[in-house]
Amino acid sequence: MQVFTATNSEISTGFLTEIESKHCVRVLRKKEGDQIFITNGEGTLFKAIITDANSRKCAFNIQSKEKSKQLAPPLHIAIAPTKSIDRFEFFLEKATEIGVSEITPIICDHSERKVVKEERLNKIITAACKQSKNFYFPKLNKLTSIKEIFSLDVQNKLIAHCSEKEKIELKTLKFKGKTVLLIGPEGDFSNGEIEQALSNGFQPISLGESRLRTETAGIVACTIVNLNYEK
Repeated sequence: MQVFTATNSEISTGFLTEIESKHCVRVLRKKEGDQIFITNGEGTLFKAIITDANSRKCAFNIQSKEKSKQLAPPLHIAIAPTKSIDRFEFFLEKATEIGVSEITPIICDHSERKVVKEERLNKIITAACKQSKNFYFPKLNKLTSIKEIFSLDVQNKLIAHCSEKEKIELKTLKFKGKTVLLIGPEGDFSNGEIEQALSNGFQPISLGESRLRTETAGIVACTIVNLNYEK
């Protein structure tokens, strides 16, 4: 099943964007009368029929719609973008496939990357959702200071760090309600950031004995929370 994306407004007007139209008509060779599937990224899958196979503005009529089940847990990962943007993009793709509801790129004391291209990152998330048949697109927030995350009011607040302070193994925890989980940059969080997180109610956690790269830590954490989330 090939899935295309459109906003609610585009679905109402009955036209795919130029990029989606080109992919539909030129790449996949879809023709007038062919059936396609469209999602708005908010959990609804629309079944539609092409009425005009225009590679710049493909027109369609909605035949039916179905609300899909939310598979990802209410997990918000706040993570420092890596110096190599390819590695951060890999994290975004895999976390989206595994299941995450919100991602915030954060700037920390030891951050080596302080600029990201949101449009490209959103394209990666969209492609991962389409590939994995996930019709709820995770929210990608703007790059922000870690201090903004400290004040979040959620049920579970966790920070993964590499210092020798006492930590709880993430795999031993069970989850209900919304969780925000902090993953630091290549140089880890500073001592000041760790202390500030703890003073704001964040629980220090460990992802195991190995020292993981930032993107690997994000993927491992995402996997564990998905496995241990009590629905």
